[in-house]
Amino acid sequence: MTSTATTGGRARPLPPEERRAALVAATLPLVVQHGTKVTTKQIAEAAGVAEGTIFRVFPDKESLVREAIATVLDPMPTVAALNGIDLDLPIRDRLAQAVDILRKRLETAFAVMSALRMDGPQHHKPEERPSHQPMLEAVERLVAPDEDKFRMPAPEVARMLRLITFAGTHRIITDNHPMTTEEVVSVLLDGVLRRPETESNPGESC
Repeated sequence: MTSTATTGGRARPLPPEERRAALVAATLPLVVQHGTKVTTKQIAEAAGVAEGTIFRVFPDKESLVREAIATVLDPMPTVAALNGIDLDLPIRDRLAQAVDILRKRLETAFAVMSALRMDGPQHHKPEERPSHQPMLEAVERLVAPDEDKFRMPAPEVARMLRLITFAGTHRIITDNHPMTTEEVVSVLLDGVLRRPETESNPGESC
């Protein structure tokens, strides 16, 4: 999101919070591309503002970069997207949508971490690191309507979905061949063993 709407060639005024969000949104792809070497000039050009505008919102470039990273690591937008999935959909469709949402977040986070040469959210103190519990609870909500079909409780199924999605999305773990959404859902629901009793009727699986 950028403030490219202009009046007389200049970016239209935005309320402080909208300006802050626009600068963060413009900074994220630049961090992926340049890491911490991104310049305020590049950010200003991407956001469609004068360079001095940045310093009316953030005290320095480092503060802006830190906030951009924090938005990637914040689980709550992902939780909101997961909670928006329709529970009336079949289980495979629900989980496919969930995996798509999780993969989008992970791909962005991995790209930022790689650009910053990070192994994880090291800019957080341990007690400040975002909790994954709300995300797991959101996935559990999607699994719960079909819990009677599983050999384990819904919370464990939710945890396994997140783990498989994480591993299947990471390019190093997957040797640069990430799993597709369909593969993640199939591994979770079907496993990898052939089941002779269902091979002739694959539509009977959940």
